[in-house]
Amino acid sequence: MVYQFKLISHEAVERIISWNYDGVYSFYNMDEDLEDLKEFREDAVSNENYWSVYQRDHLIGFFSFHEHEDNHIEIGLGMCPDNVGKGEGFSFLEAGLQKAVELYHPTSFGMAVAEFNKRAIKVYQRAGFQITHLFMQQTNGGEFQFVEMKKISFKTIIAKY
Repeated sequence: MVYQFKLISHEAVERIISWNYDGVYSFYNMDEDLEDLKEFREDAVSNENYWSVYQRDHLIGFFSFHEHEDNHIEIGLGMCPDNVGKGEGFSFLEAGLQKAVELYHPTSFGMAVAEFNKRAIKVYQRAGFQITHLFMQQTNGGEFQFVEMKKISFKTIIAKY
């Protein structure tokens, strides 16, 4: 798949905010947590750490990259609900990792994902992420269990994106 990365625009932020996921995945709807919504709306535009991802001029997702000590990159990401569950997650993630390698030359990657999201965890593990620990986090009006994952090896990152 060919992905195009662009620094996220105000228009892309507004489109991402309007995405609605079904069922248990509605947890990821931006309006489920007004604090996260406000933060995304205020922080993403004109921020070199937030990237929108396009496929044939169609916005299909976004990545955020946050650099920590020892050149560790924390990743946030989201895919358009129309693209979720269609087998595109792995190539989407690999393209995002490659973009981060180009931008930051990291020593490792980290991310957190809701524990119930087994589908995403499986994709992340396939890409070489390992579960480092579980933790509870306040979000969406409650407390939920999350999985922290880390990737040190870059063997699976293919420089074709």
